[in-house]
Amino acid sequence: MIDLRLLREDPDRVRASQRARGEDVALVDALLSADERRRSSGVRFDELRSEQKSLGKLIPKASPEERAELLKQAEQLKADVKAADAAQDKADAEAKGLMLQLGNIVHQDVPVGGEEDFVVLETHGTIRDFGAEGFEPKDHLELGEKLGAIDMERGAKVSGSRFYYLTGVGALLELALVNAAIAQATEAGFVPMLTPALVRPRAMEGTGFLGQAAENVYHLEKDDFYLVGTSEVPLAAYHMDEIIEADKLPLRYAGFSPCFRREAGTYGKDTRGIFRVHQFDKVEMFSYVDPEDAEAEHRRLLDWEKQWLTALELPFQVIDVATGDLGASASRKFDCEAWIPTQGKYRELTSASNCDGFQARRLSVRMRDGKKVQPLATLNGTLCAVPRTIVAILENHQLADGSVRVPEVLRPYLGGREVLEPVAK
Repeated sequence: MIDLRLLREDPDRVRASQRARGEDVALVDALLSADERRRSSGVRFDELRSEQKSLGKLIPKASPEERAELLKQAEQLKADVKAADAAQDKADAEAKGLMLQLGNIVHQDVPVGGEEDFVVLETHGTIRDFGAEGFEPKDHLELGEKLGAIDMERGAKVSGSRFYYLTGVGALLELALVNAAIAQATEAGFVPMLTPALVRPRAMEGTGFLGQAAENVYHLEKDDFYLVGTSEVPLAAYHMDEIIEADKLPLRYAGFSPCFRREAGTYGKDTRGIFRVHQFDKVEMFSYVDPEDAEAEHRRLLDWEKQWLTALELPFQVIDVATGDLGASASRKFDCEAWIPTQGKYRELTSASNCDGFQARRLSVRMRDGKKVQPLATLNGTLCAVPRTIVAILENHQLADGSVRVPEVLRPYLGGREVLEPVAK
């Protein structure tokens, strides 16, 4: 959640942020009103409690005649205090509920607009000219089936659409990607983590995934658990309700986990193959830093993602995501999009988001610097979302005979294999 002092002192900035996100601006005024009622009801409760205590001291000293009147006043005060307490709780609950609906304040440099209004910051690598090489590129599913790497048919038979099996070299390729990604992250100083895939409501709400993103979250109602869509959630909640000494920062974790997404609202999009699926594995970078270091850490996360995609020898571009496509928690987000030859366009492979103190306030993660205690900043960056990375590798590194060249960074994790060969049927 945002800093309430900012809301009180500069509500126009909050309104402008909501407007840029395409969200309800009236929410700001509703929250200001609720906050004022919360504060005024708190003052009223304190005044009545003080009056009640003072009256309590007078009763033992009063004469019998005065005591009867004082006792009558005490009964009325008791009812008033109870009512004021209830009013305070109601106003507090309303204010907190509205706060949870408010997105993070967008960074001043973020381009304004919707999904297509991003700004391209950088372009890396060279797009292959398959025509000049004398063959038409196959898509990842055709390649994957020829390699014995992807089985969509049986995935659908067992679990339904948007599910799949990775088989043979497909499974080995995933393991190679995960191991290589973890190796890079560990070398950069991240602590490897295997995280829970089921979390309690507070963890999911605290990271901002029960607002606008709630439709894509799987909820196990009987047990009141949520299946995570990213290990960002358990990594953000790892230090929930803790105070971290400033000299321990930054804390960096690289989480590997299965991820589950309903993909609501994507009917008809990316229905072929494994680009958009309900379950996948991912390596996620997560940082806890001093707020003053948040923007620099954001750039560092992006640099690690660029290092990874460059090592995989993929052509890609870096975009500054527009305000309407940020997600509730991020103040700014950079995406790395890899070129997908058969689609003829760049598609998202990684994201790096600066959430400032938004998640930390919700999850009560604070830092102590001397006597000062304050929310710290959290940031997250995808290092390897496995299925999409496999899509990019198969399509960009395919050869004319349907085999696929293995990027050098992955070869040590594939027994030195340089090429993935089609399997005989």
